[in-house]
Amino acid sequence: MKMTKWLTPAFIFAVLLLGLGELGARLFFAADISGRFDYGYSPDAGFDERRDGVVKLFRAGGRRFHPQSFQKQRPDGTFRVFVIGDSVPRGPSFKGAYPWLLGKELQQHQVPAESVNLALPGYGARRCQVVLKKSLEFQPSLIILHVNDSNKYEDEREYRRSQEFKTWHPRNWPMKVFIFRRLYEAKVEKVFWRLVPEQIRAKFAARDADAQVAASADPEEVRARVQLAKATTAASVALARENQVPILLITQCRVWPDGNGSFYFEDHGLDALGQSLAGEGVYFLSMKEVFAHLPEGRAYFSDSGHLKESGHLLLAKAIVRKIGEAHRQLGLTVFQMAGKDGGG
Repeated sequence: MKMTKWLTPAFIFAVLLLGLGELGARLFFAADISGRFDYGYSPDAGFDERRDGVVKLFRAGGRRFHPQSFQKQRPDGTFRVFVIGDSVPRGPSFKGAYPWLLGKELQQHQVPAESVNLALPGYGARRCQVVLKKSLEFQPSLIILHVNDSNKYEDEREYRRSQEFKTWHPRNWPMKVFIFRRLYEAKVEKVFWRLVPEQIRAKFAARDADAQVAASADPEEVRARVQLAKATTAASVALARENQVPILLITQCRVWPDGNGSFYFEDHGLDALGQSLAGEGVYFLSMKEVFAHLPEGRAYFSDSGHLKESGHLLLAKAIVRKIGEAHRQLGLTVFQMAGKDGGG
């Protein structure tokens, strides 16, 4: 008798509506939600490998790739570059970012090149490593890994999210439903977060902008962030070497006012990391060295760390110079330096 109290037509209709919504999401938006709850830790999310041999990049599974496509098998004679990193190499726009500009610069140096932008906003060293592993399946001639010590907060938060509700224990069943899981996320997303009582915010310790800013300023957190970047980058370099793929490390810098009307550039020890890892098949380029010596170096930055399009172009030219120095090791016998100094 008690069962019939809640087993009403309204309840049955709600369950039916929920079921239809879930079915529709999985049937018609399967690609979009693929890897959605792996939060960047699914190797395949955003990569559409088609039967005709084309790989298309699209936005899915927490990965906001710039839409691009390339052949899974690298065409003969093509110098293929994959750029992996965070919002800095992703750029202000697809064609305003240094991965795209790099491809154009290489072509001007008579190199039949293609440069693919695999950079993703909010990605730290751990999730960049996931992308790097996937990129090795597509025969890169060179991997450019943009090394930054930021986004540890996001990486760790998304890793915890990816591990939640993974088992098929009955208590996790509701979270296997896409709609319920998305509603759960919405509860802790920034747009709703300030509406949640402080006690709940403290309990869930989710995406609170104030907490993130506090964490980024804490000396212990900064040390842990840098250490994680070092360890993970070293592992990524080892992975590239193991697969005999050359890798170029570009170390991030930031620019800050010095209080006297000028600015100074800071690399958080990332330059030392890049230098320590450089060696056979591993190359290193410091953003600090590219910009700090310029009288108007600050003018190339849109904020403390991100570049304007002019800064991306300058960095692309610096990368071309670096590739020019190593062109024989990279198998670029057609590389032409004459008349192309690659300067700003």
